[in-house]
Amino acid sequence: MSVSVGFISLGCAKNLVDSQIMAGYLKAGKITLAEKPEKADIILINTCAFIDISREEAAETILSACEHKLSGQCSKVIVTGCMVQRYKERMIDAFPDVDGFLGVDELDRIAELVDAVQSESEPALIVTEGTPKNLFNPIYPTMLFTGAPFAYLKIAEGCNHRCAYCSIPDIRGDFRSREVAAIVEEASVMVRAGVKELNVISQDTLNYGRDSNNSNQRIETLLRELDRLEGDFWIRVLYGYPSNVSEELLDLFCESKHIVPYLDLPVQHSHPEILKAMNRAHAVDAVQNLTERLRARIPGIVLRTTCLVGFPGESSDHFMHLLEYIKRSRFDHLGVFVFSPEEGTPAYDMDNVPRLEIAEERQRMVMELQYAIVSQRHKELFGSVETLMLERKQRKNWIGRLMRQAPDVDGETIVSGVPENFAPGDFIQVEITGDKKYDLKARFVEAGLKESFCDY
Repeated sequence: MSVSVGFISLGCAKNLVDSQIMAGYLKAGKITLAEKPEKADIILINTCAFIDISREEAAETILSACEHKLSGQCSKVIVTGCMVQRYKERMIDAFPDVDGFLGVDELDRIAELVDAVQSESEPALIVTEGTPKNLFNPIYPTMLFTGAPFAYLKIAEGCNHRCAYCSIPDIRGDFRSREVAAIVEEASVMVRAGVKELNVISQDTLNYGRDSNNSNQRIETLLRELDRLEGDFWIRVLYGYPSNVSEELLDLFCESKHIVPYLDLPVQHSHPEILKAMNRAHAVDAVQNLTERLRARIPGIVLRTTCLVGFPGESSDHFMHLLEYIKRSRFDHLGVFVFSPEEGTPAYDMDNVPRLEIAEERQRMVMELQYAIVSQRHKELFGSVETLMLERKQRKNWIGRLMRQAPDVDGETIVSGVPENFAPGDFIQVEITGDKKYDLKARFVEAGLKESFCDY
């Protein structure tokens, strides 16, 4: 009997790519994909387990799906991803109403699991006991869950950094890069299918190829190959380690046709003592003058980062150092997280952890400062003409994103006056007219891309 599978993908964009890959294997196995999870015979939840809030969201989603099943609205529930990989057999005890579990190293076995849960009464568990080692190329590169004319291009898996607070290396394994040819072919298919923005991602995008002895497999080489693809589209680089920003990479940004002048470089903290305690000592020098160095090389470059407050040993002086650093650096976009003690990481057993209410107050102070910085930077844009990619119609207006706005994390731009003949994925020129919190407002000027990013 034919069954349908509906996806709920939680967590980061890298997880979303895994969901797309699994959907491709299901399609290859002649299993139907439901338009909405609530209309599916089998609900599949791809989980994140990075921090407490991620696990809480995953648990709530799993329990909700199980209630859906017990009320007779679906037949089975499958849970996949980081939470399964991290907790393995413990998941069966925690969620007895789930029918099947799949780890991160077995994406190609998802059709097998779907078959198993239909024929077995006991929960099925397919998960690697050791460290994950696999890499997956999508069977159907244009099977995208973004719902918009952009895509995520995952170029590697795992992580070689051993940050004291982070469980990702234990969950995902060591850093391992996909082949340049496979990535370029995937990107080429996407662009030919109408994708207008390729967001290049991994746990540390700028580390790409350094796990290989092949000097021709580096992030600079890969980006050059991607930049050679024909068409009107953007390439955006996300999730890079600050100390891996090479001069060659910056040269490439200045020379490229498609790579937008935007870098996402999580610094996590500014104080050398805290960075060393985080086991990020090799980022200390790179972090201190990061924004000055990049803006000197590429005027107008847009910079995103993330910070972590409340790490064990963070004093008020350490925190004030971070505040002053943020004030001086004036990042265009910044996210801040409160330290979450993760089982199995070195920081889990560290002493002198700031009280939660102190850490949350520090988080609030950082976001207040960052909002003031964003508001000022927005005012500097008022009256300028910028390139925007249209994403979706909203009543009389359109919602789109500027070069400076990455999907899902950086806000959007509300555009008025767009003629009727435009469609999602079209590039237009807009004049920035105002803002609305973290979003911008603009009016249509004319169609088309700017000829060069050097215009910014």
